Amino acid sequence: MTADAAPQVQHSGKHWIDHWEPEDAGFWESTGKKIANRNLWFSIFSEHIGFSIWSLWSVMVLFMGPKFGLSASDKFLLVSTPTLVGSILRLPYSFAVAKFGGRNWTIISALLLLIPTVAAAIVMQPGTSLGTFLIVAAFGGVGGGNFASSMTNINTFYPEKAKGMALGLNAGGGNLGVAAIQLVGLLIIGTAGATAPRIVLYIYIPLIVIAAVCAAQFMDNLSTVRADNKGMREVVKDAHSWVMSFLYIGTFGSFIGFSFAFGLVLQNQFGRTPLQAAAVTFLGPLLGSFSRPVGGWLADRLGGAKVTFFTFVGMAVATLVLIVASNSKSLALFTIAFIVLFVLTGVGNGSTYKMIPAIFRVKAKAAIAEGADEALELLKARKLSGALIGLAGAIGALGGLFINLAFRQSFADAKSGVPAFVGFLIFYGLCFVVTWAVYLRKPAAETSKRGLAIAGAEV
Repeated sequence: MTADAAPQVQHSGKHWIDHWEPEDAGFWESTGKKIANRNLWFSIFSEHIGFSIWSLWSVMVLFMGPKFGLSASDKFLLVSTPTLVGSILRLPYSFAVAKFGGRNWTIISALLLLIPTVAAAIVMQPGTSLGTFLIVAAFGGVGGGNFASSMTNINTFYPEKAKGMALGLNAGGGNLGVAAIQLVGLLIIGTAGATAPRIVLYIYIPLIVIAAVCAAQFMDNLSTVRADNKGMREVVKDAHSWVMSFLYIGTFGSFIGFSFAFGLVLQNQFGRTPLQAAAVTFLGPLLGSFSRPVGGWLADRLGGAKVTFFTFVGMAVATLVLIVASNSKSLALFTIAFIVLFVLTGVGNGSTYKMIPAIFRVKAKAAIAEGADEALELLKARKLSGALIGLAGAIGALGGLFINLAFRQSFADAKSGVPAFVGFLIFYGLCFVVTWAVYLRKPAAETSKRGLAIAGAEV
């Protein structure tokens, strides 16, 4: 999506803004900043609820005792389903902002959350078939799509100098929805017991309505936002797009996958009760959400590629500790290592998202140095960055599916998560090798014009 000063279509209504020039310092300080910040906070609220509904079944499975007749493999499949649907929906959701308007789509996407929530309230009881649960869980994928449209929308409101903080707050506030619903689940299990899952849903149904009403009342549409299919076609041809999507599988994919699976792993590997599992599962997503802006902050100062490289090294080490803790049956060491892993996924989420605009900015500088028009090249860099953020977000979310399917197979075959952790260890090793090879090696000057080589010190 792009936003510029010359809209093709004029819209009527008090929630449509036809003139929007955030790069104009005078406009930004006098008018733009206040409007953008208002849209940001209500976007965060809606996206936060979306993440909660996306991760709803990571909480519901904690209420599914023996009477539900579901195996560990069934439960891992159940939490994998919304991950898959959510990742697929991220691409169409990212284009919906240009089609309907940021405010309008926020209202629609919020109201869509009522479908999986109300459906879960209807079917959440012993005797319901696994197939029915899977269908309802699939509807929960709409919550995963909210991230893409929310990030696309907020990206259009802010100038380049302020996008890092705005997108970090938007993403981090949304990610906190995972921890929030797990805290609600802990509260319900601790007070009403593990037989009252519908209370969680009764809490979220009015919150969804409030999010939609707030979006309708306080958010705006930008007429200057247009769908840019050409930008997406161009970005998929760039090798860096696939490298960054691969790395985002390792960071965000790990965050969302572990968020959904943590409670089930504790129950199946260490025999934790639903209350005991819920008492710690929220800590990982909570700290991982708070560490995301930290990753962006570190990337601003040290370089995104360096932060991403050391983050993957740390994730590999933490995974190795998880294997040791699993084999030695040390619950304390296992829990600490898992929470550290969550924190590192958050840092990596922030640093990889900072790398994306940096990559295209480096390319723009190279083209400008060779005589290309500066304004056009910088505009192209922003356009391609926005397109890649949508693409990487969709592909990266698939990592959550892979993680839960790996756990499902691991517990089915070995009654332990160790085989899955070994697979994750190998993958994180590949991630830090790729980060070093593509962005931290010092390439020969002539190779920077072709292939993957790029000035890594600036990324």
